[in-house]
Amino acid sequence: MSRARQDTAPVIVDTPFYRGQAVELGDITVMFETFPEEHDAGPEFRGLPDNRCQCPHWGLVVSGSWTAHYRDHDETFEAGDVFYAPPGHLPSCTPGTELITFSPTRELKEVMAVIGR
Repeated sequence: MSRARQDTAPVIVDTPFYRGQAVELGDITVMFETFPEEHDAGPEFRGLPDNRCQCPHWGLVVSGSWTAHYRDHDETFEAGDVFYAPPGHLPSCTPGTELITFSPTRELKEVMAVIGR
């Protein structure tokens, strides 16, 4: 596939606090992510190095806001922001946040395998 659309992207995760739809485009996965409610994501990342997401993400905040928590600082991104989140972050989102993210497929699959447990 050479394009991604939210209305046709398969749902890979659907919980009360997170919905993720993904399309692989070569070595990059495009994710349409929705966060209907606030949730402590820390437990989902346990088992990864430093218990944090080790996949880099580039993306656009469509609505709401999210914060990337690092060991030494936090970065908050709001609607309209284009962002880069390097490995080593732990995300938190305000309710109603929507993101479009672009991530290396191999690294994303490694993270999703741990989250899926």
